[in-house]
Amino acid sequence: MPIPVQNPYDTLPDVPSFSLTSDDMTDGQRLADTHVHDSAGGDNISPSLMWSGAPAETRGYAVTCYDPDAPTTSGFWHWLVVGLGADVTSLPTGAGADGSTTIPAGATRLMNDMGRKAYDGSAPPPGHGEHRYMFAVHALDTDNLGIPDSVTPGYAGFNIVGHTIARAVLIATWSR
Repeated sequence: MPIPVQNPYDTLPDVPSFSLTSDDMTDGQRLADTHVHDSAGGDNISPSLMWSGAPAETRGYAVTCYDPDAPTTSGFWHWLVVGLGADVTSLPTGAGADGSTTIPAGATRLMNDMGRKAYDGSAPPPGHGEHRYMFAVHALDTDNLGIPDSVTPGYAGFNIVGHTIARAVLIATWSR
């Protein structure tokens, strides 16, 4: 059984929170198989996300999905989207699909840890225990992080954190 990892957002500079909800998942509850990777028997469809209450000075957003419990020393990034305008307050179910037309204009998909510019759902190793999937919306002080779409998830995360003025997190779990 793996040793529980602390919430990685607890180690970052403290920022205000705002509201994040989903029609497809509930904070602290198990992900539906719809949002699980197809290699683990799911449909690999990103969940809907809706947010409100970000600071008035928000200039843009980034959306990420991160698994801190992955059997690596760096966790596992499942989804990264940057360049969302300050007027964007939601992503519909399936927006993370490769080639999705529901990602707002101007947004950029970044490479996840599976090497794809798309959402890739949960698929922890069998018997590895419960994993947390941290869906986060980062309110940013800029509408352009100035990073190419070829950066690694870690580099993207570094730049996102450096511009975050508020953050909303919804945590779902899954195991097999």
